[in-house]
Amino acid sequence: MPQLTGLHVYPVKSTYRLSPASARVEPWGLAGDRRWMLVDATGRFVSQRERPALGQLRAVPAEDGALALTTPEGARTEVPAPGAARGDRLAEVEVWGTRFLAAEADGKTQAWIAEHLGDLRLVHLDDPTRRPVDPDYAGAGSSVSMADGFPLLLTTTASLERLNALIAEEHPEDGHRPLPMTRFRPNLVVDGTEPWEEDTWRRIRVGDLVFRVVKPCGRCVITTTDQETGERGGREPLRTLAKHNRLLKKASFGQNLIPERPAGVGGDTLGTVRIGDEVTVLETGPRPPAGAAG
Repeated sequence: MPQLTGLHVYPVKSTYRLSPASARVEPWGLAGDRRWMLVDATGRFVSQRERPALGQLRAVPAEDGALALTTPEGARTEVPAPGAARGDRLAEVEVWGTRFLAAEADGKTQAWIAEHLGDLRLVHLDDPTRRPVDPDYAGAGSSVSMADGFPLLLTTTASLERLNALIAEEHPEDGHRPLPMTRFRPNLVVDGTEPWEEDTWRRIRVGDLVFRVVKPCGRCVITTTDQETGERGGREPLRTLAKHNRLLKKASFGQNLIPERPAGVGGDTLGTVRIGDEVTVLETGPRPPAGAAG
């Protein structure tokens, strides 16, 4: 039986991960996942795509939504959670063409960001219902945090093992060292499947919660970035994924999920997922095509 063996939360988009033993699931993702992000002067998100060193910034959220930030050099600051209800300034920000309002961190924090990270600003999604999921993949009312597009991302250890084997077989001249799962920045990691099996899933249960599997995750240059050092390196895994797991015109690894609300459950918390939870496949379908959707 497949089971959940990895659980990861990224408090600030594109920064270092936290790996708890359990996490609450909310309609827009795991509690505390990507509720903060860094933006440029236009309000557009900034990620490891442009600044691979962002992955070295540590962020730890508090229960009240506040945040502690620490640089690799040890500089630290405490950031109170801003929000419209407190009268804090809202700014228009953008993630992949979708514009929405987020609350700006206080002036002291912005000065700290400028000193240590340059010309960026920190914003907080105080109301996660403001950003809708792509309506091509979700019903009305579905929302997402500041993740690239969907509430959760799932990967499997079997697919990573197969990918590493393919890289080693096809490019022995590179002296390939197996890539760790951290390169793919998932929320949920599942063990006990066949390689690429997740690409046929349409609905799954993790513990007591059900998730719709809505879209393969097209991968980008972040997967070539060492999450422990911030260093970019080589063409892998994108070269091999483009050849062996090209879905919807993109080199793909992992699947995006949207949680379903359990019957009789109200409020922001849908339930909890835990390391060791059994994963049950409820519905399957054909692998997405290599070409465009639709």
